[in-house]
Amino acid sequence: MGKVMDYVFTADSAGRRKSLLAAEQGRKDWSWYGKLQIMVSLIVFSLLLWQYVPPAWSGTTSVLEVPGVPSFVLKYAPLIWLDQEEEYFPSDIYVHVNNTHPDIDYARIENPPTPLTLDNLDSLNNYGNKGGLNVYLTSKIDIETSPTWLQGVVPDSSGKTNGARSCAIIINDHGSGHVDAYYMYFYAYNLGNEVGSRGNWGNHVGDWEHNMIRFVDGVPKEMWFSQHGSGQAFKFDILEKQGVRSVAYSARGSHANYAISGEHDHVIGGFNPNLGILIDYTSRGTLWDPTLSAYFYNYDGNNRDFSSVDSTSPLGAMNYRGKWGDEEYPDSDPRQERFWPPLVTFRRYSSGPTGPWTKGLNRTKTCPRSQRCFVWDYLKASALSVE
Repeated sequence: MGKVMDYVFTADSAGRRKSLLAAEQGRKDWSWYGKLQIMVSLIVFSLLLWQYVPPAWSGTTSVLEVPGVPSFVLKYAPLIWLDQEEEYFPSDIYVHVNNTHPDIDYARIENPPTPLTLDNLDSLNNYGNKGGLNVYLTSKIDIETSPTWLQGVVPDSSGKTNGARSCAIIINDHGSGHVDAYYMYFYAYNLGNEVGSRGNWGNHVGDWEHNMIRFVDGVPKEMWFSQHGSGQAFKFDILEKQGVRSVAYSARGSHANYAISGEHDHVIGGFNPNLGILIDYTSRGTLWDPTLSAYFYNYDGNNRDFSSVDSTSPLGAMNYRGKWGDEEYPDSDPRQERFWPPLVTFRRYSSGPTGPWTKGLNRTKTCPRSQRCFVWDYLKASALSVE
């Protein structure tokens, strides 16, 4: 009986050992296949994510140093998110001038300065009878043929528009620690908003937009975002940041600046009501660092006078009084079209904009003088302080 029991015990033990060995082998096999499946899944997921999510910005938020420019002006300078579907990127200011000719009343100016440069651009103020105010820089090529120079330069992975100076940084030191820094962004073309199924309206050659940061003793307090001749001001502390630098979102085509991404109805300037009428779209597409390709200026508000911070920043471009694009095409022009919704008249093409000198560079408040100044202290604009 003892032998039988020993045999049974031994046989049972052998079976259990076989089962344990099989289970162990199964675990090893499962571990290998499981790891392979996880690796494949991660690769597939990464590929899908790469297709739908913009690549991370590989630039730096370290402080750029420019002799003559206060360090805080660059330390907190805005970084700009261009929309995912943007077609008209920041543009070189001189390339723009080189691809236009000066006109008055749709006729070319006779014997303009040759060559016309950013240094002597303000010589056009001597033409016409309005101190240059009725001079237009008109595209040499019909813009409906989509000349490539209108498309601008896509910023590289560091945020720089290589080969293109696309920004003018203007510093107004009011004294007593109060400094306003204007970050002026230049685009060769403004694509207007879509109006229903009727296409884009309010298109124009040339586009100047800007942010302004108000500093007190080197500390940023408030920031202005330009939007279609109007805009919004915010407390600096509540804004989105990349490191310590503020972030702005440039709207697709129109390049209006907003503090958050998404849809923005600008039918009532500065308030962005949810009416669904005139919509700007912003998103995280390509990140642009304007400080890497900028000209630098000081501005004396008392004398309304620019001075160059360095020898590479041309004064003629700042002092030019005319428009930076074509004059609004007359209704007789086959490119032009009119649209009359209730109480409003839209045209497909409008006139190019004025330059930085008209952007209220000597403000009392953070907003331009022509506007009552609401300084929002919440990004969804549910609370505010009024100056």
